[in-house]
Amino acid sequence: MTEAATPPPNVTLNNGVEIPQLGFGTFQIEPDRTGDVVGEALRIGYRHIDTAQLYGNERGVGEAVRASGLPREDVFVTSKLANDAHAYDDAMRAFDRTLADLDIGHLDLFLIHWPMADSPVTYTETWRAVEAMHRSGRVRAIGVSNFEPDHLERLMDSSDTVPAVNQIEVNPYLTQQTVREFNEKHGIATEAWSPIAQGRSLDDPAIAGIAEEHGRSPAQVTLRWHVQRGDIVFPKTTTPSRMRDNFEIFDFQLSPDEMALIAALNRDERTGPAPSDVN
Repeated sequence: MTEAATPPPNVTLNNGVEIPQLGFGTFQIEPDRTGDVVGEALRIGYRHIDTAQLYGNERGVGEAVRASGLPREDVFVTSKLANDAHAYDDAMRAFDRTLADLDIGHLDLFLIHWPMADSPVTYTETWRAVEAMHRSGRVRAIGVSNFEPDHLERLMDSSDTVPAVNQIEVNPYLTQQTVREFNEKHGIATEAWSPIAQGRSLDDPAIAGIAEEHGRSPAQVTLRWHVQRGDIVFPKTTTPSRMRDNFEIFDFQLSPDEMALIAALNRDERTGPAPSDVN
């Protein structure tokens, strides 16, 4: 772990499983680089790794976890279901492939990546498969990604299992208050992807001013804003110095006024697609 760095706290999910509030994202990391990059993140102190079937780099994540020498229970690994595997049997086969590619035993969290609301196969059927994965003991917690409140209501109306997590795009320009409040009301943890708006928030004058006040980087201030709101975050970078900076956000505090100033930057601007556009 980075010398003198304060480790991330854990968030307790609705089924009692604990997840580190800060993780490391692997979106768009090339498969042949993933092992080295994730290995460096683990050396710095990250203990939560986020991947997905669509990223094509699950094998590299597994290689890094195995090579780290860390006890398996010390590393929290998330993956997500591919969009072309929503039918029950397809989902089960895809999950088997993920476990084989990672080769780390169990998975800690598995998510439906997108609701695919216009698909002939409804996500409620997909959720039945994900519930079966959980019952098998091969994954400790299950959830969804990019689900809006109407998707979640339909899902919960058809099942007794409330998702442990809803992973959505959240950043200072897309604060997602409505979805976050729905998640909180139902005991669903919010995970934030694209937490620094693919770097756009780093050039914002308001964030830069707060960063100067604290002697921190704009990335550290943005990530600190997330964790003080209660978001689970997993920034992605392949640069070791930035990995270390992103990890060192638990030894300072933003004031209520600073938190409000960053939240006021919201303009409902996405860096990725809206859930309704992915089918």
